[in-house]
Amino acid sequence: QASFVEKQAAVGNFRVTVNNLGQIGNSFKGSYLVQGFRSAEFPKGSSIEHVFEGGLWVGVKKGNTIIVSTGAVDDPTGYSTGKAGFEFSADVGADLVERSSLPDQPTYRPEAVSHQDLVADFTDRYTTVPGTQIPIQGLENGPIGVDVHFEAYNWNYSFANFFLVYTFTLRNSSPDPWDTVYVGYWVDPVIRNTAITPAGSGGTQFYNKGGNGYLDTLFLAYEFDATGDVGFTDTYFGLKFLGSEYRGEFYHPGRRPTPPVGFKVNFQSWTFRDYTGQFRSPQNDADRWLKLSQSLTSRPDWATLVVPALRAPGNRSVLISAGPYVGVQPGDSLKVAFAFVFARKVADGNPNSADTPLQKEELIRNAQWAQAAYNGEDQNFNGQLDPGEDLNGNGRLDRFLLPSPPPVPRMRYEIEPNRIRLYWDASAEEGIDPISRKKDFEGYRLYKTTLGFDVREVVDVLASLKLVAQFDRPGNGLGYDNGFGAIRLSQPRYFPGDPTPYVYMYEFVGVTNGWQYGIALTTFDEGDPTRNLEPLESSREAGLRRVFAGAPPNRGFTYGDPYVYPNPYYERAAWEGPSSAQEDKRLMFANLPPHCEVSIYTVAGDLVYRFEHHEDQPEAQARDSRWFATYSDPAKLTWSGGEHGWNLLSRSGQIIARGLYVFAVKDLETGQTRTGKFVIIR
Repeated sequence: QASFVEKQAAVGNFRVTVNNLGQIGNSFKGSYLVQGFRSAEFPKGSSIEHVFEGGLWVGVKKGNTIIVSTGAVDDPTGYSTGKAGFEFSADVGADLVERSSLPDQPTYRPEAVSHQDLVADFTDRYTTVPGTQIPIQGLENGPIGVDVHFEAYNWNYSFANFFLVYTFTLRNSSPDPWDTVYVGYWVDPVIRNTAITPAGSGGTQFYNKGGNGYLDTLFLAYEFDATGDVGFTDTYFGLKFLGSEYRGEFYHPGRRPTPPVGFKVNFQSWTFRDYTGQFRSPQNDADRWLKLSQSLTSRPDWATLVVPALRAPGNRSVLISAGPYVGVQPGDSLKVAFAFVFARKVADGNPNSADTPLQKEELIRNAQWAQAAYNGEDQNFNGQLDPGEDLNGNGRLDRFLLPSPPPVPRMRYEIEPNRIRLYWDASAEEGIDPISRKKDFEGYRLYKTTLGFDVREVVDVLASLKLVAQFDRPGNGLGYDNGFGAIRLSQPRYFPGDPTPYVYMYEFVGVTNGWQYGIALTTFDEGDPTRNLEPLESSREAGLRRVFAGAPPNRGFTYGDPYVYPNPYYERAAWEGPSSAQEDKRLMFANLPPHCEVSIYTVAGDLVYRFEHHEDQPEAQARDSRWFATYSDPAKLTWSGGEHGWNLLSRSGQIIARGLYVFAVKDLETGQTRTGKFVIIR
């Protein structure tokens, strides 16, 4: 069986499918349909997708022979084992290893670079997919013989949670030298709001609405939704070259004080499977080599013809490539890094298709942050460790060394009807900045969304968070100087099975039962004027929970009988978002025992649906109502423990008719049963 592993890069404000062949996206199939993986969603929870699929391209010239190995190409259904254009494969049993630099994560590893690394190895050496008898189609001149070590990085910092980095270390594992090498990354972007227009619906019409552009000073190709779900997709997706290393030398056109001779970054874009038009698709290795080694920006009609044509709606892919790398001998390696950059479009009163400089302001800023992350200690961008640059004192040039705010503390919630209490410990106050090597904790900030933030056309929980309180160290002239007395408990609070002493508590009152609230706790430091660093705040995403107030677990039916709300249920209840899919409906069962079985019947006694509820499995809510996956995040759900949602579909997936229904709740601990009724009005 072929080794093909997919995971979600998701500690930033996005959910992106990454696999162990170095691809991005999932073509809206496979894991998208079965596991609910997003292809490339930003902001997280918004349903705005940005990528169909993408993959690594490597082109080699050996004498007069050209070989190009591609990780992904134009294809209406995307990757499948052995398909032409998908020429990389992994050894049997190969994995996509996850590791984290965060000590409190189960995947913590000292060698981790980011808050979530995804690491794999793959190759183009095989002509038959390992573990199968499936030949790899479309190989023209045989494999190059390149082994690839792949690492993906993403962070939850507020200044870094909008880009995903891919690094590739390519080793010549063939017996022959490579005279000339180009390395690129190809992406088929598509920006659509899948809550408005389901992925792939309408065929070509779903994909041909994108406008494109290129910022040559940033080596950044980008796409925006020009005429698709306008008003529901005000975002950009960018593909950026960060830098490369070969034989101990730093390769980048912007290297200071002198760029490497002859080295350049190329941009290409072409229309999906268009072999005759202005931007023709490559059909063979010779065509792909030209795409890798030449740039549209070199055309004399770049400004007058190409730029306006790219901005017009179409179904185009983009390629960023770098080279040439010359004389790569057997056993030699080179390392190349790219970034996928997400950004919100800055509103300026112009339509999406205008693609104005102001609209791109955040895209540019985010791309600059991605470059700064790559640069790390290389402050003068010459690829060498110079005096004063060794921030962590290890004697080598480190890339991806980011300034760090204090860590997020450990948190627990207590939830009651119309009331949410958040507890946290003091561990963040002991955090040491990896660059300054000192404790620089300053304070805490608490955020909450307003009622109904999740039923808008575009759901962006981080943008919807509003500051409700701040507490910081007194007497230093920073922040509010209000201290921690208002939130410090007289005695630490302990929870069963958890030895952590929780010393702080903040209470949110007047919240509405059954409605989702985003609540985030962040920490911030005092800044570092000597390094021109403003105070840094931890990621709201890292401290975010999706919290629902409601009835606590009703052990032994102590608090009375279970009930349903809203009752009666009217079609399109207020807390349901714009999705018209029945799977995204939600009816709440409340006052449930901690472990129980709920059965729903017609008045004639026919079983309609049955589910189990367990107070310690909030993520199970998504099994009985897709609403929690569409408009929330099952991994971050925090419930009272006594409520459960249902999507009003029968056991066979049919929409239930209007009328009166009966339900029975069996307490799995005591065997007791209680019944109730509810009405559906359509």
